[in-house]
Amino acid sequence: MLTPAEADAAITAHLARAPQESLPLPDCAGRVLRQDIRADRDAPPFNRVAMDGVAIASRPFLDGQRQFRVAAVQAAGTAPHTLAAATDCIEVMTGAMLPGGCDAVVPIERVRIDGDLANIEADLGLEPWMHVHRRASDARAGDLLLAAGTLLGAPEIAIAASAGESRLTVARAPRIAVISTGDELVDPGLPVLDHQVRRSNTYGVAAALRLAGFPPVTDLHLPDRPPVQREALAAALAGHDVLVLSGGVSAGRFDHVPAVLDSLGVHRVFHQVSQRPGRPLWFGVWQPGVAVFALPGNPVSVLVCLARYVVPALQAAAGGRVPPRPLVALAQAYEFASSLTCFLPVALEYDRQGSTLAIPRPTHGSGDFISLAGTDGFVELPPGPATHAAGLVVPFYRW
Repeated sequence: MLTPAEADAAITAHLARAPQESLPLPDCAGRVLRQDIRADRDAPPFNRVAMDGVAIASRPFLDGQRQFRVAAVQAAGTAPHTLAAATDCIEVMTGAMLPGGCDAVVPIERVRIDGDLANIEADLGLEPWMHVHRRASDARAGDLLLAAGTLLGAPEIAIAASAGESRLTVARAPRIAVISTGDELVDPGLPVLDHQVRRSNTYGVAAALRLAGFPPVTDLHLPDRPPVQREALAAALAGHDVLVLSGGVSAGRFDHVPAVLDSLGVHRVFHQVSQRPGRPLWFGVWQPGVAVFALPGNPVSVLVCLARYVVPALQAAAGGRVPPRPLVALAQAYEFASSLTCFLPVALEYDRQGSTLAIPRPTHGSGDFISLAGTDGFVELPPGPATHAAGLVVPFYRW
């Protein structure tokens, strides 16, 4: 039985890299960049006015002059004026090009304009280049702005636009099928009998994947009948890049999923990980490079395995840089009597020093997903049996 770290390594070794595609810039949010983006010109491309006010040459002011003639007004997006005399100033707007002959901007709040005369407050602490965003102070033409592997959020999309990129090469979104198995499951909104339960796992899985930037394209519910499972899974394998199943992977009489996958030619990489919850986790790959994650059916196990293995694997397959796992400190001691790695649900809080503390929120078992409400995620505790002391620093996984 593999450890969680060994399971990570096995998944990484067998997961195919996602193909790439070219998309219009507005459609690239949440995707992983597959190209380097370099500045096509200096940023800013000119000495840029950083505040509404008047632009002046600083030397006359430093020599004692406080009154300047307003020679012109310059808005953003217009060609720059040039000072005709050191005793002149030019009224400027934020974002405008700094007029020629000027090297400072006085905020409009520190100026009184009477007709064509600007009177600057005498006690203004002026210095050269005050309130000027200097040319190339952010980047020079040719500088690397975004490297391949960058996850494209709002700042990155804006940076790409500023570099003149109207289309980007990004990792193609994986075609994901979310599949639940079990005769006892009934969809929300339908009548439910005493011996049935509502199908909730696929809704939680789809929500987690969607929030991580990997919206599933297919939702299936299969009964505990191998012929039906075989037909449906064969079609799913042929039409998707990733299958995420829940249920049917333990050792019970009706846990048919491993045998069905084997009959379809899916190569089993591992089955069972030394962890609680989620020990029966199954992972394999199909010949064309399709990844299959078969998760245990208990809801807590599903969500833990999804956050611990599936989402990081999808991020890595997209070519993204998976950030280091954040570390938190246990807020109080927690006793764990098993020799397995423990995934403990927690709520986060912060002390006066800004440290992140994890408050244990144990469930009543891997079927008790109701207790997860109000938690932020879970921490990974070393194998026991042990009493894990308050202050122990451990990795944290957000739902």
